[in-house]
Amino acid sequence: MATYRSAATLSSADGTRTPGTAALFAEPARKGGNPPWAGDFRPSNDAGYGPKNAVGKTFTLELPNGNTGKVVVQSLKTGKGGVTLALMGEDAPPF
Repeated sequence: MATYRSAATLSSADGTRTPGTAALFAEPARKGGNPPWAGDFRPSNDAGYGPKNAVGKTFTLELPNGNTGKVVVQSLKTGKGGVTLALMGEDAPPF
C-alpha cells in the first residue's frame, strides 16, 4: 500500500485554489488496472473551511512535484483539528 503525506492544493473547475495538506494511500491494482486510491485533505488555516458545497464535486489535487489527480469529495468533517475532506481518487494515483 503506497502512501503520501505532504502539502497539496485542491483546485476547482472555476479556478479556485485551496492550499492544505493531503494524506493519501493506494491499494494494490486489480488485474492490471489502476490502483484505487483515496485519502484526506486538510485546508490550511488561512484557507478557512475549504471549498464551499464540496461534497460530491470533482476537484484536481495538485502535488508539489507537479503531479495532479482527479478526486471526488466524499464527505466533510469538522472537529478540534479543523476541517477534513475525505477524497476518493479517479484514474491513476498522482504519487
